Amino acid sequence: MFDNASAIDLARAQFAFTVSFHFIFPALSIGLASYLAVLEGLWLRTGREVFLTLFKYWLKIFAITFGMGVVSGIVMAYQFGTNWAVFSDKAGPVIGPLMAYEVLTAFFLEAGFLGVMLFGMERVGRTLHFVATLAVAAGTFISAFWIIVVNSWMQTPQGHGVNAQGQFVPLDWLAIIFNPSMPYRLVHTVLGAYLTVAFVVGGVGAWHLLRERHHREGPSEGTRVMFSMAMWMAALVAPLQIVAGHTQGQNTLEHQPAKIAAMEGDYRSYPRGAPLILFGIPDQAPGVMRHTLEIPRLGSLVLKNSLTAPVAGLDAFPRGDWAPVGIVFWSFRLMVGIGFAMLALGLWSLLARVRGGLYRWSWLHRFAVLMGPAGFVAVIAGWVTTEAGRQPFTVFHLLRTSQSVSPLDAPAVATSLIAFVIVYFAVFGTGTAFILKLMGHSPHPGETGPTRGAVTRTAGITPAQQVGASLDSAAD
Repeated sequence: MFDNASAIDLARAQFAFTVSFHFIFPALSIGLASYLAVLEGLWLRTGREVFLTLFKYWLKIFAITFGMGVVSGIVMAYQFGTNWAVFSDKAGPVIGPLMAYEVLTAFFLEAGFLGVMLFGMERVGRTLHFVATLAVAAGTFISAFWIIVVNSWMQTPQGHGVNAQGQFVPLDWLAIIFNPSMPYRLVHTVLGAYLTVAFVVGGVGAWHLLRERHHREGPSEGTRVMFSMAMWMAALVAPLQIVAGHTQGQNTLEHQPAKIAAMEGDYRSYPRGAPLILFGIPDQAPGVMRHTLEIPRLGSLVLKNSLTAPVAGLDAFPRGDWAPVGIVFWSFRLMVGIGFAMLALGLWSLLARVRGGLYRWSWLHRFAVLMGPAGFVAVIAGWVTTEAGRQPFTVFHLLRTSQSVSPLDAPAVATSLIAFVIVYFAVFGTGTAFILKLMGHSPHPGETGPTRGAVTRTAGITPAQQVGASLDSAAD
């Protein structure tokens, strides 16, 4: 099936496949770490057992998610040496230290306190355990910071020079780190992670509300609190995310106008007022949008705050610098559509809360269950928009993708891609199934943490086996 594919196309497909899997787990772990810190803080402040119950319930899920994120990230790192060796050589003097900073700060912080967070609830004092939870949450944020710095420099590079070997070398680290797009992308990404977790937690809570609504005593306190917290997060953060996305879009227009043209489907320039193309069929060969549904002049208002502002289309840029419009155009609309659906659920939950129906409106709960995985789809669609929109460059306007790939034959890359597909679906499919199994049990008083209940039957086995056995006991 790869007969007509080139090595570069296969290398890009392999990286896209592995990073899509990887992106799911950090998005969940970043948000979950902060959610766990909030739950433990509320428990310590109020003494309500329900917050401890929810903390232990989601701690097991966080442990598995964090592990799968680490494993999937290691595979991605190897590809820089196998499939993208030229890119690693050219950009290594800038990218390498930034990745090292992530290891020295975020990874050491997470690794140092993760064991206390997972297994220390009954072994250390409450204050120290809460400090460990805060440290892990801070570590996940710091990790996101450095990864966004790396990717943002590739989008809007500055603070570097080029040596005699054609390598990018750092001249001003502050300029590299705080490049023009980094702050906007960091806010948008972190808010996306928080929303992802809010809708996962809300979807799980809604699922159990639907299952428990006919119980004589009604839904459990844990289910109600979980759903309520998630809906507050959706109602408050979804509008902030839309604003953050808009400001990032305006920043992208300033620094990467060709990407915006691809996102908007503007093959031609508009000297006086661009329409907002809602839908259409991009035709890359002739460079036209067919069968469009558009609103006149609204595109200029959204992008430049004026109905008559000129907007450059792709015809203002060399044809060889065009991004694949079909992919970027539709992935952007998928992300935006999900964002407004999230806003709709948040507003609906506010109405239900005001009218006393937050735990009784079954159609609200069904919609929340449907939206449970929406955050994952949105973050992947956003990543596709960002990365495909940067094409045909790896370092924007400085290093082309065609100049970054290793000198490999297509069959070799195809073989490794097939192996990745098989292994990833087997391994991460199993992990995801286990997470869903844990979510299938509603939180209840006396919820066990990752170690309780397994001590008496794990003597003589490895720590990794003990973790697995204790999680199994918690899921039974």
